[in-house]
Amino acid sequence: MDYLELTLNLSPRDPWAEILMTELSDLGYESFVETEEGLLAYAKVVDIDVNDPCKGSSIVDSEKEFTAAIEVKIIPQQNWNAVWESDFHPVFVEEQLSILAPFHEETQAKGLLVWIEPKMSFGTGHHQTTWMMSKALLDLTVLPNKVLDMGTGTGVLAIIAEKQGANEIVAVDIEEWSVENTLENAARNACSHIEALCGDVDVLEGRRFELILANINKNVLKAHMSAYVSMLEPAGKLIISGFFETDAEELILVAQSHGLTHTGSLSRETWAALTFEKR
Repeated sequence: MDYLELTLNLSPRDPWAEILMTELSDLGYESFVETEEGLLAYAKVVDIDVNDPCKGSSIVDSEKEFTAAIEVKIIPQQNWNAVWESDFHPVFVEEQLSILAPFHEETQAKGLLVWIEPKMSFGTGHHQTTWMMSKALLDLTVLPNKVLDMGTGTGVLAIIAEKQGANEIVAVDIEEWSVENTLENAARNACSHIEALCGDVDVLEGRRFELILANINKNVLKAHMSAYVSMLEPAGKLIISGFFETDAEELILVAQSHGLTHTGSLSRETWAALTFEKR
């Protein structure tokens, strides 16, 4: 069966890449690859109107708040796997971590090894924010037992946390397919301490954590900050990303207004990650 490849170069890229991924999945697109410019989306040709491949999404909204350069290509069935695999390269977080897909050779790995098949979910390590979140997690001198991974996507951060010694991990995402993908990837990595939940912060009422990981966009991080603080144990840590360096100071001020202390920063190609402690 032939596939349609939809290339979207977006300005601004965020938060629209994530929003469009959700919208396009509802239209029949079944897998995605995030790029520096935007998004690649794939669907079976029989499931999509090739003449109007974005029908029903924000891309065709006359009042949209972004611009999109669109390209459409048909990929013959016999080339599909090779094309997808050629675009999905191993991810290395310095010498500390390797994130490989099932078709990669294990001999490429260095440091901690995590196997991820992303399907429709965000979080392969290719994006700068996931890379920094992984780096910040690996750099913790002591990893606590109780960890929350908000916006888990593929479950990659939850999996890293378990492989680093955490034994009570909750992974939350608003998309059911991400929850399913997290469970599949947890099993692929022989992880048995990850509880995956579909929903938002409301599904965590009464839960407490020693470490919260949140790789989400700036507006959601601001809206959730009070909830994160209420769920953090004393001396607990919050690590956040999903925003540009230019937004870091604003998020530091928001976190400080909720009683958190800024203890660390990372930046990578205009993106930022911040670490806070509840003292």
